[in-house]
Amino acid sequence: MTALEDAAGAAQHAPSVFNTQPWSWRVIGDSLELYADPSRRLDTVDRDGRLLLLSCGAALHHARVALAAAGHQPIVERLARPDLLARVTLGAPTEPDAETKRIAAAIYRRRTDRRAFGDKPVPETELTALRRLVESEGAYLHVVRPEQLPELAVTAELASHAEQADPAYRAELDRWTTRPDFTGDGVPPATAVRDEPRRVPVRLFAPGGDAGLAAGPAHDAGAAYVVLFGTSDEPAALLRGGEALSALLLRATADGLATAPISDAIEVEWPRTLLRGILAGLGDPYLVVRLGFLPADVPLPSAPRRDPRDVITIVE
Repeated sequence: MTALEDAAGAAQHAPSVFNTQPWSWRVIGDSLELYADPSRRLDTVDRDGRLLLLSCGAALHHARVALAAAGHQPIVERLARPDLLARVTLGAPTEPDAETKRIAAAIYRRRTDRRAFGDKPVPETELTALRRLVESEGAYLHVVRPEQLPELAVTAELASHAEQADPAYRAELDRWTTRPDFTGDGVPPATAVRDEPRRVPVRLFAPGGDAGLAAGPAHDAGAAYVVLFGTSDEPAALLRGGEALSALLLRATADGLATAPISDAIEVEWPRTLLRGILAGLGDPYLVVRLGFLPADVPLPSAPRRDPRDVITIVE
């Protein structure tokens, strides 16, 4: 396989809303093209396609990291068209440093961990490093202050109640949590967490009670909550926001943190307005991320991934 094919394969491990993996790749000569797959947009949860673009941006960043770790400088042209989102070409050969290799290794270890995190707090130095990293990718990061946590919890609760009351949402949730194994996507019950009290509510991916994971004995006491945001919700800004999300998650994973993106609060207009208030009106919220340390090192089951042959097209 070529370096570009390898990079597209690594991007299959990127996070996406409901694990829809709403992207496709075309390898054309010395370029790698990223396309959005509108057939995988969630009609109820993601009417405006914001989360689809964030997901595609995360895949783009994964590919960039994989190329850099393989000794290729990725040159990215961000097009943000309705179909063709970006084109990556190979720049001059480079010698990857230890940090690049460390971040690339996290691609295969990162998991969305919906279990409760322990009492150990996330260091301020780590949060500062993550904020600067996100800014280097063209987005912003707000660390939710302790006095703002009740408002964040209410925001997530309101969004949850609104969605659970919508039959279309329940049908969409059922469709993406009962996928056949051969599709390689969705959120299977084995990776879902049972409903238990949390500082900030966690989406129920198995509302019927067949979740495969317990939240655990901890209660998120040491967890940090951060809001990824930008100054615009235009497609180009959302694509960069997804790249920033990937950068945050990979760095946090490499540093030993567990991570869990939370999109509920931005999926419904009124809770999203409340989230803008937490940001003091400084920007448009893209996503909330919960960060923390697990009280015990118990591995998670891996999430399914689509067959690369269904996602990557080689144009001769």
